[in-house]
Amino acid sequence: MKRRDLLAGAGAVLVMMSSPLPANTQGEGSMYGLIGKMKAVSGQRDALIALMLEDVGAMPGCLSYIVARDPADADGIWITEVWDSAASHKASLSLPVVQQVIARAKPLIAGFGEHFETEPAGGHGLARAPA
Repeated sequence: MKRRDLLAGAGAVLVMMSSPLPANTQGEGSMYGLIGKMKAVSGQRDALIALMLEDVGAMPGCLSYIVARDPADADGIWITEVWDSAASHKASLSLPVVQQVIARAKPLIAGFGEHFETEPAGGHGLARAPA
């Protein structure tokens, strides 16, 4: 299992790494989005969230990284990420800090649920990626 830097957005990568992502069909200059669900080991959701939020913000190309509790699932976590490109997301998975986060988070993860790729168009709090 691989995981991108928790430092810069550690959560969604874990979700996305649970199964292969479909090939990116987005055009050049398109932002790249991921939305995924992760299941924490019973009783460990807050510990996993804390780990995933450590030093968030240091990943090149990561425009937004949100970790949220699932109110309908006591062990569920949703991760929403926006990247300037799919290539930036892929590159983040090899960062040493991401690999360290993966190793630390692995014992707290019970599994992964749904995951979706998106092509963000913009929104409140999200600057449009340079073309």
